[in-house]
Amino acid sequence: MTGRLSTSRQSDGILLVDKPDGLTSAAVVARVKRTLRQKVGHLGTLDPFATGLLPICVGEGTKLAQFLAGDSKRYVGEIVLGATTDTLDRTGAIVERRAVPSIAPATLAAAVAPLRGAIMQTPPMYSALKREGVPLYRLARAGHDVERAARPVHVAAFDVAFLAPDRLAFAVECSKGTYVRVLAHDLGAALGTGAHLATLRRTAFGPFSLADAVPLHDVEERATRGTLPLLTPSAAMTGFRAIVADAPLIAAIRDGRQQALRALGAPHAADEVVRIESADGVLIAVAAAVDDGWRLARVMAR
Repeated sequence: MTGRLSTSRQSDGILLVDKPDGLTSAAVVARVKRTLRQKVGHLGTLDPFATGLLPICVGEGTKLAQFLAGDSKRYVGEIVLGATTDTLDRTGAIVERRAVPSIAPATLAAAVAPLRGAIMQTPPMYSALKREGVPLYRLARAGHDVERAARPVHVAAFDVAFLAPDRLAFAVECSKGTYVRVLAHDLGAALGTGAHLATLRRTAFGPFSLADAVPLHDVEERATRGTLPLLTPSAAMTGFRAIVADAPLIAAIRDGRQQALRALGAPHAADEVVRIESADGVLIAVAAAVDDGWRLARVMAR
């Protein structure tokens, strides 16, 4: 992603981190928070065994999380055929093994096809979803298997190729709420071999790219040098239409005067969200369309 960057020691925006294997997303956030000594949060949880792009909201950037969290995501990884695990990934215990016959490319293609597009997906037991306030993974660890309702998700792309007779490489682009572990499991079921997710690496999150991410082990050093690249709040919101506000409108917005938003004109869509910027590209506020025009959704600090 190209965009305006800030490299000040104390700043606001989005830090793109390349998460290593073995850490929870919360642990990454805690490490960044200790380093920057600012309020931080993350977009889109990655499982501990997964690696790759983890966008971290810093300072005023945390106000933007609600607008960015719904973006689609892209991943690459590998699937192992012939072994099903309780967690549906490599971290779990193997619960079933099956022989893996020679699979023709046409057979693989036919198994993958129903997993693309708008599909219904049943969340796994080993997930953070809750039943009566209890995370499903805790119920699973206690030996309980509860019914879960299938949910609509969208898989824009799911490309698969053989690395070995029992191992597949894949690339997937999917909506928020999609479990790639479940895609791997369902593909194994369709092939009749069983399967689990062996590796997973996030390569993109909405407009953010792994190519622009900083390895976690470099964050502290670069922060100390004042060279940590943060996407500015405005750059982070490039997926939304920009409206440039003049000085009187900016003052009215900062005073919370909703009626001043009439100067923005009519929304282009009933659910439109726009970013309001100053003439020099500083994000002033985020506004959302309502029945009678606009409402202020977030106002950035001066």
